Amino acid sequence: MNSGKPQKEPFTNSYVIIFSSDEDAEMIYWLAYSLWQMKFWHQHLIGSVIPFIRIQNFKSEFDQKVNQLLYDFEQHQKDIDAIKALELQKEHLEKNLKLINELKKCILSRYCR
Repeated sequence: MNSGKPQKEPFTNSYVIIFSSDEDAEMIYWLAYSLWQMKFWHQHLIGSVIPFIRIQNFKSEFDQKVNQLLYDFEQHQKDIDAIKALELQKEHLEKNLKLINELKKCILSRYCR
């Protein structure tokens, strides 16, 4: 169910969009990320074994969303800044959880000796 999921690097069976500037790429990346997170593309998926989006459907729907974004660009910038901050917090918490689990394993390994 990764159809529509944006990535920084191309991968097999994916569409690649090339931008003239890094700022444009970053702006559109976060729009695509938001659509994917909200499962926007699920309504456009076809295929029963490996779901995918037709390129024409992607182009028309994504173009509409980009135009909406440009209409209220300031709000989009605020939203993206908030999402980035939340992603950093999430990464930090995941790192802490990993460390906690490692410490727990170290403590519990004493019983296996």
